[in-house]
Amino acid sequence: MTPQHKIVALIDGSIYSASVCEHAAWIASRTDAPVELIHVLGRREGSDSHDHSGAIALGARTALMEELAALDAQRAKLISQRGRAILEDAAALLDKAGVTHVTTRLRHGDLVEAVADVEGEARVILIGKRGEAADFAKGHLGSNLERIVRASHKPVFVASRAFRPISKVLVAYDGGASAIKAVDHVARSPLFQGLPVHVVTVGSVSPEVTEGLADARAKLTAAEIEAETSVLPGRPETALSNLVDEAQFDMLVMGAYGHSRIRSLIIGSTTTAMIRACKVPVLLMR
Repeated sequence: MTPQHKIVALIDGSIYSASVCEHAAWIASRTDAPVELIHVLGRREGSDSHDHSGAIALGARTALMEELAALDAQRAKLISQRGRAILEDAAALLDKAGVTHVTTRLRHGDLVEAVADVEGEARVILIGKRGEAADFAKGHLGSNLERIVRASHKPVFVASRAFRPISKVLVAYDGGASAIKAVDHVARSPLFQGLPVHVVTVGSVSPEVTEGLADARAKLTAAEIEAETSVLPGRPETALSNLVDEAQFDMLVMGAYGHSRIRSLIIGSTTTAMIRACKVPVLLMR
């Protein structure tokens, strides 16, 4: 097992963390890859740089500052303990799911920097669609998700709120470099072996579109993956989300950057809307 096969799962204690763990377990079961769980404490957590003492007498000020420092230290300790508890609970979920190779890491600092430090050893980065404020921001994506997708050079797996078995995959294909890379990834990865794949382009039928879809299907068929193709009219975010719902696909794979009608694929209007609208996990390829 080379270190390049690691599954990096980012957990924050939100309602999405259990789903991240269950999706990590599913990927591990199909790829035999180890899982590393990471919880990042932000730089501001556990510290308080504000001076709350005000303009008071020097002796009282010194006593108050000492008390505030003690409270800050206690708060930092509790936040670290909470982080370790989140990691322990996540590791227990993976153990229950039968994943035997699990490591945990508690980090301080910036989430994107933490991912940059480990992604060289990762095959995929897992993150929840939203963070700890999920119930209060159902119409918005987590800010950390957008930052991770912008920065990561590895596939980013965006976990849906609840896990369900994945048996049918939809690939959004616009002929761009990241879409071609997405098809190549699906063809090569053991994750998709035995799963039927439908490749779809949103737009109008043209010789270029027909040729692109034929090439995509040929790559998948050569990898012994059952593949179908189609062209849908309409706007990508509407057409794709409707197809996911109506045909009951369990996962959407798409390029993180596109061209033509899907110009803004992450983090622009189309893919942001897709991730927000889809109730299934989305795998993004740069």
